[in-house]
Amino acid sequence: MRPFFIFRDPLKGTLKAAQIVKPKESLEIQQLETPKPRGSQILIKVNSAGVCHSDIHLWEGGYEGPNGQFLKTTDRGVKYPLTPGHEIAGTVESMGEEAGGFNKNDKVIVYPWIGEGLCPACRIGLENLCDKPRSLGVYTNGGYADYVLVPSYKYLVKLDEEVDLDASAALSCSALTAYGAVRNADLKPNDNLLVVGAGGLGLMAIQLAKRVTGARIIAIDLDDEKLDIAKKNGADDIVNSKKYDPVKTVLELTDRMGVDAIIDFVNASKTVETDMQMVRKRARIVLVGLFGGELKLNLVTMPTRAYRLIGSYTGSISEMAELVSLAKRGVIKPVISERFKLDQATEALSKLKNGKITGRGVINP
Repeated sequence: MRPFFIFRDPLKGTLKAAQIVKPKESLEIQQLETPKPRGSQILIKVNSAGVCHSDIHLWEGGYEGPNGQFLKTTDRGVKYPLTPGHEIAGTVESMGEEAGGFNKNDKVIVYPWIGEGLCPACRIGLENLCDKPRSLGVYTNGGYADYVLVPSYKYLVKLDEEVDLDASAALSCSALTAYGAVRNADLKPNDNLLVVGAGGLGLMAIQLAKRVTGARIIAIDLDDEKLDIAKKNGADDIVNSKKYDPVKTVLELTDRMGVDAIIDFVNASKTVETDMQMVRKRARIVLVGLFGGELKLNLVTMPTRAYRLIGSYTGSISEMAELVSLAKRGVIKPVISERFKLDQATEALSKLKNGKITGRGVINP
């Protein structure tokens, strides 16, 4: 029998949160004190919290590094118990005395990549690359909860009343990460772009690249269902790398020249080693995924082929505002495929880990 909770006024009582208490163990539903916003803080009632691959790394306590070394999240400053969830959309519940620009019940999306404000990246608006990050759902409690406290109203973007909050939540990470990667790929019309991984991020990158840059897009994955959806979202060609030799196929599709750019949403040793065999001179290889591993490089080819390896991590709040505008105009449409309740958070993470979610899953507290 599930425990029976009584919930009071959120400003005086408790909230319900799905927390990672210990890595690799099921998330636990906890009752926590509802924070009261002060100063420029705003309390958000969570409607939608996206389920992201980086949540899996938090749940597992780390990710694979060089030579099979396990890099612990606690070594990066993560503390447990933790409420994960950085893709957050909801409504304004209450505001601190210095907060402005919003009213109670306004629909908003939250920018979670919060910095400490003083490092060189923060000073130029790139808080996502802060030296001492304070990201929601990573270093502080996030959106797998009834309510989340946002440090400042400047981290909110207002949404139109008619928007779908489930789809909007994905704009703060899935779409933002894809957008940042597409921009780093520096695409020109008719460039050949290879997208490795046709999950939620890959599908969003395909939409953005097709509609914003005019590139020709090849999508690679192991799953025919995901590839079919990639085709519907704008991929010109699809390759199942389990059934076909990806290098041979991609070279045939590009007149044996190779692609102009690759965005790798897996970023494992094997995928990047394969990437290197499919690029032409001057190509850009944008690494996004956090699967991990290591890569051996032929250093002579770096100058002679003049390709670039680029790491790409989420995006800025101004880019998130651009995405909200693109979504409003129908240029992009996040693919939300599954919805979960708060007590299904472990199930959601497990399904994502096992590749059973096509598009994006969201938790609706």
